[in-house]
Amino acid sequence: MTVTEQALTIIDISDPAACGPDDCAPATDRTVELDERSAETYADWFAVLADPTRVRLLHTVSTSRSGAMRVGDLAEALGISQSTCSHHVKKLAEVGFVAVDKVGTASIVSVNPACCTGLPHAADVVMGTLATLPCCPEDLPADVSTRAMSDDDLQIVRDIYAEGVATRNATFETKVPSARRLTDKWLPGHTWVAELDNAVVGWAAAAPVSDRNCYAGVAETSVYVTETARGRGVGKSLLHRQVTEADAGGLWTLQTSIFPENRASIALHHSAGYRTLAVRPRIAELDGVWRDTVLLERRRERD
Repeated sequence: MTVTEQALTIIDISDPAACGPDDCAPATDRTVELDERSAETYADWFAVLADPTRVRLLHTVSTSRSGAMRVGDLAEALGISQSTCSHHVKKLAEVGFVAVDKVGTASIVSVNPACCTGLPHAADVVMGTLATLPCCPEDLPADVSTRAMSDDDLQIVRDIYAEGVATRNATFETKVPSARRLTDKWLPGHTWVAELDNAVVGWAAAAPVSDRNCYAGVAETSVYVTETARGRGVGKSLLHRQVTEADAGGLWTLQTSIFPENRASIALHHSAGYRTLAVRPRIAELDGVWRDTVLLERRRERD
């Protein structure tokens, strides 16, 4: 099966209409099954890409300005003979990664657009990463409550943030801003606090990523819990409130960046439907040390 044919079989499992109620597994277990035919197809694809010259060739065509190149130009770019280049192009064309068209006496190699979807999909299926993401954290603690943040909470909110700054594993900020400066960047209606034993022990907020109208539903999220209340489910309760209110309030994309050392926070965000998009190495300096961050994103289910 070529890349084009296989790409047509892809099911968008984030769409409830993609499968009937009788054959949909629970959300936490729903994955794309790897049947024998697909396994054989993917094996053929990976076998073709087992040659480094073909990998370079596919990359060279994919990253060219027009997405298409003459065989002669490809051979020159890769430092191989034209006959060798033609051989590898033929192998890539057999599984549908590229198309070859004759223009006069020249052979023009172009990337099959379905390859851009089909190949990453194949890797996701093989690695089992295509499970439906959860909606929000479950098993919320009964003794933790959440509510909208008020002006009376701002001092304790700032104090909790100061604790996060001090850990050097929560933010790149090294100086604690004023409470008003914190709140000025947050979206109205998307700030929350958590209470335990009648005391504010954590907070969550969302800030716009841009002032452009097209990004009105995209927000950067933060969750902070005071040190003495960690391990009590406070972060879970806050994140549950944050994402459910974001879904109801018109935010379609939530994103956050977390230091990779903060594994508990990454796991917590995964439980709320966030997906790891990338690790950004050496993205910024903190106290003179280059640090990495993990970029995570959550998308609201389509209406």
